[in-house]
Amino acid sequence: MIWESNKDLRNHNTFGVSAKCAYFTTVHSVAEVETAVREAPAPILLLGGGSNVLFTGDLPAAVLHMALPGIHIVQETSDQVHVAVGGGVRWHDLVLWAVSHGYGGIENLALIPGNAGAAPIQNIGAYGVEVASVIEAVEAYDLQNKEVLRFPSEVCEFGYRTSVFKTDYRNKLLILRLHLRLNKHPVLHLEYGAIRDELSYMGIAHPDVRSVSQAVIRIRQSKLPDPAKLGNAGSFFKNPVVSRAVYEDLLSKYPAMPHYPVDDSQVKIPAAWLIDQLGWKGHRQGDAGVHHRHALVLVNYGTATGQQLIELSSSIRHSVHERFGIVLETEVNIVG
Repeated sequence: MIWESNKDLRNHNTFGVSAKCAYFTTVHSVAEVETAVREAPAPILLLGGGSNVLFTGDLPAAVLHMALPGIHIVQETSDQVHVAVGGGVRWHDLVLWAVSHGYGGIENLALIPGNAGAAPIQNIGAYGVEVASVIEAVEAYDLQNKEVLRFPSEVCEFGYRTSVFKTDYRNKLLILRLHLRLNKHPVLHLEYGAIRDELSYMGIAHPDVRSVSQAVIRIRQSKLPDPAKLGNAGSFFKNPVVSRAVYEDLLSKYPAMPHYPVDDSQVKIPAAWLIDQLGWKGHRQGDAGVHHRHALVLVNYGTATGQQLIELSSSIRHSVHERFGIVLETEVNIVG
């Protein structure tokens, strides 16, 4: 096992923030994972695609960069395919593979950055679909007990942008594979008006998984900056879920406020709307800023540090709490 020393992680996080780790190695198999864990010269830090992380400083850690490959059909019926996916597979590549075969279930999750291994950690979701809806099981390597564990979906405790891997097992497991159940006769999720509008604009009256994924890609490209061109990690904050009483109080003050019922007692409010009402969209502090098209996206215009982006996010959180009484939670993992 070869460990690089004093490795700059700028090219391993989509914010493009410079942060050095003491040691760094890439693992491509379970055997390499076992060797790396056994020989790690410092406390281990796990890293996948780096699409949901913000480094705030240098790290006295041994970084394990996950690159386990492979998409394999392990079982097939007349209605479904059961697929094993390596944790190092790019999530969007998996979506493209699925829609190219006509398999449904993840087409609404197109163009989400990062690797498959990170998907269950925060239960990625978009346009009315969460990855939890297709996960059968998650295989992970227990860093402490040095063994491979299998987590059926029912014990993963999936919730809005969270799971047991983000809470109880945070930094304790390296996700090796996902076991997914995809549909040969998919039911399309077109509840979000943006998708229906985009399909209509594309002239598609009878959509399938491919056209839905294409619509989602077009929507995301129109709203979100490409991390390869402008450093960002997508949505920086979670959409807050509030009680119906809080929602009704806010609605009386802001009748145009968008909202999405979660259940009989809770309502989700778009964080982007809250932030936009306070004039943050397009704001810039040095090379740290808020994207001009999407208030939920913080960006690195070139040489912003993780600490500068944190300071900007703190100012946004403070102003939202002061005006609306809502505390925004970060969706991005802060490391450092």
